[in-house]
Formats: sequence, structure tokens, C-alpha cells
Amino acid sequence: MKEKNEFKKIIITGGCGFIGSNFVRMMSNRFPDTKILVLDLLTYAGNIKNINDLFKSQKISFVKCDISNQKKVFDIFKNFLPDCIINFAAESHVDRSIVNSRKFVETNVLGTQTLLEASKWIWDKNNEYDKDKRYIQISTDEVYGSSDNLFFNEKTPLDPHSPYAASKASADLLVKSYIDTHDFPAIITRCSNNYGPYQFPEKLIPLMINNMLTGKKLPIYGDGKNIRDWIHVSDHCRGIIKILESSDYGEIYNIGSNNEISNINLIKSLIKITRDEFEKNYNVQKRLTISPNKINENLIKFVKDRPGHDKRYAIDNSKIKNIIRWKPMISFKEGLKQTVQWYIHNYNWIENITSGEYKTYYDKMYAIMGD
Repeated sequence: MKEKNEFKKIIITGGCGFIGSNFVRMMSNRFPDTKILVLDLLTYAGNIKNINDLFKSQKISFVKCDISNQKKVFDIFKNFLPDCIINFAAESHVDRSIVNSRKFVETNVLGTQTLLEASKWIWDKNNEYDKDKRYIQISTDEVYGSSDNLFFNEKTPLDPHSPYAASKASADLLVKSYIDTHDFPAIITRCSNNYGPYQFPEKLIPLMINNMLTGKKLPIYGDGKNIRDWIHVSDHCRGIIKILESSDYGEIYNIGSNNEISNINLIKSLIKITRDEFEKNYNVQKRLTISPNKINENLIKFVKDRPGHDKRYAIDNSKIKNIIRWKPMISFKEGLKQTVQWYIHNYNWIENITSGEYKTYYDKMYAIMGD
């Protein structure tokens, strides 16, 4: 493991989204002297209010930007001259990629290519690159496809099944090609399912919490036996920082917490936690019409399975644990409890983003349920 890397100017793309905003918060606390420029297009899942309070610092700034806009990205890079780029920007919801995959290709593939070229351009010193620079590509375990019994390690062949996963796998291969062809100082990280504060409520855990708090049914695809490996977003962010500080370039790291659970068992656990936490904090959200005793398993409703639905994701995290000395700190039980508490106490955040386009999308996606 190399000596600790230090960066003075970092660009974080997608820094107003779920994982990105949590990462920006953690970086601003850990490295108060580092200048951070956040790039985000502020699509439906990007909310500048997630990091609004951080702009009081002169070290953090924001530019609204589509990462596939080559001219704008090159201009930004030329003016800011970052020594590190961390790419969280992505269209990330599988369901949306099934309905319309074009935006996923534009952002996840062409956007990544634009960032790579812009980084290469400003770091190029006669076709050589300062190996203290870093480009971090934030990927997903979904690029590996579905696993029956084995755990995904960094050498598992890529076998994406959804348009979203295919776009992320394509981006990973682009990054790898720059490493192999140009000796470019990049690293790829692949994480399991994240949960925690600021997650857009189209994703499973905040969707279920929001539906419970508003008396809606809890839609579960198929038989609910699909298994996912969950990690708290703060553990994921700590892992990226450890990699950023300590890893040589050219590496791939899987990041996971070994928290495998089926969707149906996860939702049953969430029902109990949400009911208990809502009952304790009943006076916090008086405007909600649901009563705690209405939050029960009768809300569960199975819906038609998603096309190409992967059966199981499971991460082997031994490489990051052994080489970077990272390990998850938040237990799944405690993490779920903290997450439910956050959504109950910040329900106005959910209300602000679940109108308009989200409502149209939700009604279309789950019309079969008849709620």
C-alpha cells in the first residue's frame, strides 16, 4: 500500500444525488482545506438542497452541468484544474432503464468518456500522467449480473442483465481501457446496494418507508425472494476515501457489508422498525394521516416481476479489507433504524421531491396495484 495521497482540488460529479451528497458531506468534514467543486445536472434525483448548507464554506462550490456536454466539461476542468475526479454522476434506476435506456447510455457511457478525456487533457505531460492524480469511477455490483451461490470478486466476469447495468459495465470497460492504453491513473469501485439518508424514494428502502408513512401498499416484485447485499452509505463513502488516500491506481475494489437478505424479509423488518419508530415519534409528524397500528404486513402487495430481475447479488469484500484495511462500521439492524428515523424526522424532504414527475412515474410504474 502506497503512502497517503493528498489532493488540493477535487471535482465530484453527481454530488447532489444520494451517495454523492453523502460523500461531499464526509469529504468536507474530513478535509476542510480541500477545494471541492460539485458538478450535477440536478435531474429528478439530484437535489441541491442536499448540500446547500455546505456552500457557506469558501472551499465548496457548485456548477450545474451535464457530464456528456464536452465543451462545458472541458471548460470547467481547464478553469478549476482538479488533481482528482470522483464520478458519481449516473442514471441509476433499473426500472427507468428498462422503459428508456437512451439517457443511461448518454450519461453513464458518453458522460464517463467525456470526463476521462477532460482529465487526460489537463493531466497530459507529453503522453505521461502524474501518478499522484486520481480518477475514481463509482460503479455497481450489478455489472456482474446474478449469482446463485458464489460471491462476486474483482475478477468475476461482467454479465450485466439490465440496460442500467450494461451502461455501467460499459463505463467500467472504458475506464479500464484508459488505464491499459494510456497508463491513466484511474480506479474502479463496485459497491452493493446502498441505503441511508437523502436516497430518492424510487429505491426500495425509502420507497417502502414513504409508502408506509402515507398508507400506500408496499409493491414487491415477483415472489420477493430476490436477494440483495446492503451497505450503509456512510460505510461506502468511508471506503472510497480510504481508497482515495491509500490505493495505487489501476485497481478495482468491491465494497460490501455482507448483509444479504431477501426483499420480502427486508420489507418485513422495515415494517416492524417503521411502526416502532413512528409510534415513538408520533408527534413529530402530526400531519400524517396514518396511525402506527396501520403499518403492518397487510400493506404488502406482490406485483408482476421486473424483466431480467437478477436473483442474487453478493459481494466478496476481502480485497478492500485486506489491502486498504477498510471494514464496515454500521450493522444492518442499526443502519435501518437510523435510516427510518431520518425519514420520519425529515419527512418534509420527501414531500418536496415526491410531487410532479415522481408522482407521474410512480402512478405509471405501479398502476397494476390500483391504489
